[in-house]
Amino acid sequence: MKTMLRQVAKRAAITGGLEAARLLHATGLMRQARGRGAIFTLHHVRPKQARLFDPNAHLEITPEFLDTAITRLRHDGYRFVALDALPAHLASNDPQPVAVFTLDDGYRNNLEHAAPVFARHGVPFTVFVAGGFVDRTDILWWEVLAELLNQKKSVRFHFDEIETLPTESLQQKQAAFDRIAAFIHAIDEATAVDRLKTMAASQGVDALKLTADLALDEAGLKTLIQNPLASLGAHTISHRALARLSDDIARDEMDRSARRVERMTGHRPASIAYPYGYAGTVSPRDHGLARDLGFTTAVTTQPGTLTDTVDRTALPRISLNGHFQKAGHVSALASGIAFKLTGRG
Repeated sequence: MKTMLRQVAKRAAITGGLEAARLLHATGLMRQARGRGAIFTLHHVRPKQARLFDPNAHLEITPEFLDTAITRLRHDGYRFVALDALPAHLASNDPQPVAVFTLDDGYRNNLEHAAPVFARHGVPFTVFVAGGFVDRTDILWWEVLAELLNQKKSVRFHFDEIETLPTESLQQKQAAFDRIAAFIHAIDEATAVDRLKTMAASQGVDALKLTADLALDEAGLKTLIQNPLASLGAHTISHRALARLSDDIARDEMDRSARRVERMTGHRPASIAYPYGYAGTVSPRDHGLARDLGFTTAVTTQPGTLTDTVDRTALPRISLNGHFQKAGHVSALASGIAFKLTGRG
């Protein structure tokens, strides 16, 4: 219960902050906070599905909200550019702020639901794909865990030893999700994810099939990039937190990912998104690897707007969050005011 109450309180606080930022933006105050523009992060774009337990709801927006977001940004004076065009904009004296759209992980709904919205508005977008999802060798563990907890009244997981976790109530499901997710990020990620895959299989959930159901394969991605507005970027192979990997493994993950995209598109991608992308999962070492490997842009999930001096291999992005799907929220986020008010921008 305490976990659920904390989440409700956190969302209320964020909503309040966004409303304050929206009002300040509407009055024309703190205009400098928006800088040169913003990069937006999306994951799923699909009609809302009713789920009893939905711990990944923040990673999902509706096509209608994407349409609303684009319309609002255009109203607010933003010009839409592709991610690969961003360095030229930042090097220019163009005073008009830009908006860049990116989507992580390569979900099927990016082709089915997001691409038509972008096409209708003539807005370019970049999809970051992990080779292991494309080739069905790695799993979307957060999706597998949510599916498992939705189905079961208890689960058995191998922490330091095998434990049975009750998952009858929503509070118990959330507690189990949080504990297993924290464990995956606390030890060797590959080992922990393999344990989840084994646990899922023992309880009737095929983790790799779920990847196939949710993520685009090579044929789907090739269909996607027939759209001249679409481009692909690298997102590693196994979607592990780079900062926790050795130098050689991190470099290999990034380079192999670029080569996997190149085999689909015919050219090496200029951009990469670091998996997870927040502090602790990506480091200055990884920024250096991105430069060494020839990426001209590399994006994090650290919130913020763009400045002239921003590190092109540590670009901030603004998440279009499933819990905050209102036009006013888009203006508030893009304005950068909310990040200034909280000391993050």
